Amino acid sequence: MKTPIPLSARRIDILFIAFFILNLTFITYIVDLEQLVIADPENFDYPWWPPAFLIDMVHWWGRNFDPLQWARPPWWRATIWIDALYFGPFYAFAIYAFWKGRNWIVVPSLVWAGMMLSNVIIIMFEELIGPHHTPEAFWVSVANLPWIVVPLLLIARLWGRPEPFTETD
Repeated sequence: MKTPIPLSARRIDILFIAFFILNLTFITYIVDLEQLVIADPENFDYPWWPPAFLIDMVHWWGRNFDPLQWARPPWWRATIWIDALYFGPFYAFAIYAFWKGRNWIVVPSLVWAGMMLSNVIIIMFEELIGPHHTPEAFWVSVANLPWIVVPLLLIARLWGRPEPFTETD
């Protein structure tokens, strides 16, 4: 019989859970959602969600560091829709699965990691050398680095391990 390895013995998984919680509760449904509900950050009425002070924070970042976020070209909004419709639900399932040690999350996690790496690499090309490149390349790169590092760590953690959360009795 296979039993789940306790979370306390899977310390790296605590990092993934924390990252998924951050993304579910802040990045996907506050930072990214703002870019779907506000088409033009120069001319808008505050929606009921996200809260106004968080919208103001997102706009401050866009005005001062991230012209791409401010410009919101169609391809960028497409990545936000992927986040809202796929990544958000994935984070909820992944939090549960990593916490409880459920092996069924392996394939969805690898798919997420590949998609996330693709999205962030494309975004970083625009951020660094595209028409909407940032004047603050260092800070924007640092801010985006976790979305490159964590998927790579997740791939390293799960690749070739169909049952990484259980041990055989």
